[in-house]
Amino acid sequence: MVALITGASRGIGETIALELGRLGFDLALVGRDRESLEEIAGKAEGAGHPAGKGSAAGAGIRTCCIVADLSKVEADKGIVEETAKALGGIDLLVNCAGVPQKGPFTDVTPEEWDRVFAVNARAPFFICQAALPYLKASQKPTVINISSVVGFKGYANQSVYSSSKHALAGFTQVFAKEVQPFGIRVHLISPGAVATEMVRKMRPDIDPSELIQPEEIAEIVRFLVTRKGSGTIDEFYIRRYSGLAFD
Repeated sequence: MVALITGASRGIGETIALELGRLGFDLALVGRDRESLEEIAGKAEGAGHPAGKGSAAGAGIRTCCIVADLSKVEADKGIVEETAKALGGIDLLVNCAGVPQKGPFTDVTPEEWDRVFAVNARAPFFICQAALPYLKASQKPTVINISSVVGFKGYANQSVYSSSKHALAGFTQVFAKEVQPFGIRVHLISPGAVATEMVRKMRPDIDPSELIQPEEIAEIVRFLVTRKGSGTIDEFYIRRYSGLAFD
């Protein structure tokens, strides 16, 4: 089984990648920092199942590191093609990459709007589009999009970020309907503030004990990819911390 994870160089994406490695998935790790990706790949290979699905018996898991800037249009199709070439296909797609935005609506520039939407909304859309042929060929195809509570609840000074996450949620719902005939399961996870480097920098005033831990998100991903039965869970919300806004 092959998992493609964007935003895998740190935070939630890193934690999800390591959890999937423990489950025996071969991993395509996408991010902008090659050194971080290679370090995480080494950790995943060391902790991986001794005979992970998709790998030769006893060989552990396979990994490939893909350095890409998801704000660039050409990156979306390229990472899918590179994953398939290196690992043979795609069974699980986790769109985790995201960029924040902070500031009043009146200060937003077209360039900032384009950058945030490119990574948070456009990239997941076209990565899903490019991955669809491989997902159709999988025996257990799954897509998990990591969104945010701001995709359903507005916060001051996050107009672009919130809009982009609304767009991701809307796309995920429609995408799930369109690929349902192919047996592709699609899920949306919308957490509140998570204890990541981004949140710590944007909101140093938040009590760390009130933040969601990345491992909690990874546990949900583990549940979604290992659970039995034919039912589908469309959305997961985690709203432990109410002061999510980066203002």
